[in-house]
Order: sequence, then C-alpha cells, then structure tokens
Amino acid sequence: MKTKNILLTFALSMAATAAMANDRTDKLQTYVLDAPYEVTPVSVPEKAKRPKNVILMIGDGMSLMHVYTAWTANRGKLFLTESNPHVGLAKTLCANRLITDSGAGGSFLATGVMTRYHSVGVDAEGNPVPSLVDFAADRNMGTGMSFTCRIWDATPSDFNCHQVDRDEEYAVCADYAKCRMDYVLGAGYDKMINREDGRNIMKELEARGYHTAYSWPDAQKLETLPIFALTEPHDTPLPKDRGDRLAQTTIKGLDLLKAQSSKSTPKSERKNGFFFMCEGSQLDDYGHFNELPLLMEEMHDFDKTIGAVLEWAARDGETLVVVTADHETGGLTLVGGELAKGEVQCKFSTTDHSGIMVPVYAFGPGASTFDGIYTQGDVNKKIKELLSK
Repeated sequence: MKTKNILLTFALSMAATAAMANDRTDKLQTYVLDAPYEVTPVSVPEKAKRPKNVILMIGDGMSLMHVYTAWTANRGKLFLTESNPHVGLAKTLCANRLITDSGAGGSFLATGVMTRYHSVGVDAEGNPVPSLVDFAADRNMGTGMSFTCRIWDATPSDFNCHQVDRDEEYAVCADYAKCRMDYVLGAGYDKMINREDGRNIMKELEARGYHTAYSWPDAQKLETLPIFALTEPHDTPLPKDRGDRLAQTTIKGLDLLKAQSSKSTPKSERKNGFFFMCEGSQLDDYGHFNELPLLMEEMHDFDKTIGAVLEWAARDGETLVVVTADHETGGLTLVGGELAKGEVQCKFSTTDHSGIMVPVYAFGPGASTFDGIYTQGDVNKKIKELLSK
C-alpha cells in the first residue's frame, strides 16, 4: 500500500466516533523490535566553555514514556539516554489552554513568548515575534532546519512564519518567501507552488538566490548554500521506506553550515557559527493514530539521528545539542513487556495531546544550563543567553 493511502486510512480513523476512539485507546498493544541497533555512548567534548553553534532537536509529541518505551524495545539502550549527561523537564502550556499543540508549544520554544493554541510565531495578541532563527540571523549566524513533515506543518512554521491560525496553510507557506534560513530540507512543496493566488513561493525563493529541489535525489546533489529543498508534495515516506533520510539531511546541513562559518573569506563576511532545528515530525502523527509499531519506528529513527548529531557535535567541540519536545501525544503508557526480548506492551489514553511535562536533554558546552524544571520558553531564553556570552 502506498504511503499516502496509509496516511489517508489513518486520517479517516481519526475522524471516527468518540466511542470508536475510546475502544482504540483502551486496547493493549504489543511491539517487539526484532533487530535492535548498537548504541555507543558519545563522550562530551571539553574543547569549549560556551557554544558557537546550537542544534535544537524536537521530537514532536515525545514524552519520557516515549523515550523509555523506545529504550526498552532496543534492549535498554538509546543514544538519547546513554550520551546526554544533563536532563531537565519543561512545562507545556499555552496562553489560552492548559494542553498545548505544536503551534503554540513549538512557538514557545522558537520565540520564548507564550501564545494561543494553534498560533505560529506570534504572541497572544497575534503580533509577530522573532524566533531563534531571527536571533541567529541578526548576529550573522548561519541557520538551518531538517524535518520529515510538510513545510506548512506547525513546527517548521513556528521558526519561520507568523500566523494566528496554523490551519491558514497557504498564508503560512507565503511567509516562507521571506525565509531567513540558509538551509531547509524537508517535504511539502504542494502548497508552495499550487496556489489560488497564482504565486509560486519556490520560484520567489529562487529569485532570492536559493538553490531548490523537489526530490530526494536532486536534493542530495545540492552543495551550495542557500538551499531550500522539499522532496515530496506532502510528508516524507514512512520510516521504513525513507531509511535514514532525517540523519542524512541533518548532517548535510550541519556540514554546509560549518563550512560556511569557517571559509577563507574576510571575517566580516563569515558566519559566526549557526543555529539548526531538527524535527522528528511524525512521532506526533503516530501518537494521534495510536499506532505503537509506527511510533516506535519513528522514535528509533529520531534516536539514530540524535546519535549522528551527537557524534558530529563531539567532533566539532563547539556545538551544544538540546533535545526536547513541544508536547506529549497519545497519553502513551508502558504497562508491560520484557527488556531482554525488546518487547513492550502499551496503552494509549487519548488520540489527542496530553499535559505531561516533556524532557530536555543537553550535550556539549553549556549543557548544565538545562538542568532543572522550567517552561518551554526558558529553553529559548537559555539558548539565547549562551549564544550572547
């Protein structure tokens, strides 16, 4: 079955009656990871006391229970848990609801300002607010992001767009015409080019000097910044179909941004380090669908990407990596299983988001700053403070 047909089936299941949803969330699901992967802990470098670069990795919908369930399935090892010496907890809420969404939750991370449910890149009154991308660009830093969802989805938009309602998807896409990122590699070109207003946002970006691509093979060939590549009309394929693409797109961006900040040009023309956002996007989808096997596949894909990023950061020695989430999805609970077999038995309590605090893992120079309990907006403020020193 094709990916889009699978996703359509899931979407239809989400639209089922409340009684059907209750039946699904009450169901015990079992998953076994048949082929566990090796995890070698990554040592923290001691080259720098403050970061030159910051990589913010967001597992959309990921809670401690997602992490621990994935850890159990992989026989007690994850890059996320074995290599990050500093851990905090972030409170998730928004201006007008206790339970947030990816728009408001991601915006709180991106801007440090609490906003209303479903808003992206604005404050509670609807006024545009600068994000970490703007903060970095204003300081002549490089900027980039990688993700596995469509570009008009909430999290990528939180860092680049300014809309009161994330569902105004064509307006969200239009905001990318003013994108300040040097590197964008994800999916979702459909609403960038097929528009009732006649605009082609990708062509507008090309006119600004961006190198663009509309497929993964073509995106792999791009080696000159700025890059804006969207490899599918909507989301990327399922984890087992796309392979390690998230890791590849992320490391590609990190290599290009590092080269940009160290190239042999006059100092005034170089970039002063970079800020990069990487999202494990489809965790949220499979939490909503209450599909444990796909959720674990996505969790392990995100963890392998984390491992690749930590190894890159350790070699660099001047890069802080922060891994967190925008909210929890699905009310996942691990209720049984067997560690030696990689078996997990779980239940979901909802097909929506919950109010569980989310973890914040930190690695590299400045990592100890993220110990403790705080709001998502404080994650933003801590990053800014470290880059301002």
